[in-house]
Amino acid sequence: MAEAKQTHSSSPDRKTLARLGESVRSRLARDPGIYRVPVDAAEIYAVGGFLDAHECAHVIRLIDAVARPSELVRDEAYKNYRTSFSGDVDQADPVVKAIERRLSDLIGIDLSWGETVQGQRYYPGQEFKEHCDWFDTRQPYWEDELRRGGQRSWTAMVYLNTVEEGGTTDFPRIEVSIPPQAGALLLWNNNLPDGTVNWDTMHAALPVVRGVKYVITKWFRGRPWG
Repeated sequence: MAEAKQTHSSSPDRKTLARLGESVRSRLARDPGIYRVPVDAAEIYAVGGFLDAHECAHVIRLIDAVARPSELVRDEAYKNYRTSFSGDVDQADPVVKAIERRLSDLIGIDLSWGETVQGQRYYPGQEFKEHCDWFDTRQPYWEDELRRGGQRSWTAMVYLNTVEEGGTTDFPRIEVSIPPQAGALLLWNNNLPDGTVNWDTMHAALPVVRGVKYVITKWFRGRPWG
């Protein structure tokens, strides 16, 4: 993807995102059970054992029930860029609701600011190439996203199983590679401390070599979502 800097004026949620970043950053720093990945260019955190084996198995079944070929906001421009299966899991499911509440309590962002939990499944050879979770405000799709809650703030991703081989989450610009571990939560701020988007959060789901990979992701916005 071509890189182009976005200006402060193109980030209408900048001040809110900066305040949100500081609030979550301070909250996580007070929790000794949360590990911050030792890089300066991006805020990435990990929590082991966020989900137990029963919860992981339950959500895997929910993903299998809704999984379909994954989509992109600009599918026509990036053929074969995302080859996994994905789908929104049952939001009324009590396990899903409990997981969402636990996430909200951990980072201190109200659930009304979060998108629907999405599940992803990767078979051998499937991947999601380098991308950023934040929205490019210069693209036509931004008008819709602006009305639906604005820019993404934090990403919360939980690995539901330990992959036999491959399937790592790589942040190529900062040389960070994280292997899937069942029940582990990965959190990152999609923005810089000043609330502008952070290019160093570019990441990829590398191809699975052996086994199957399951994850769930919840993206939080700069305003209530919906």
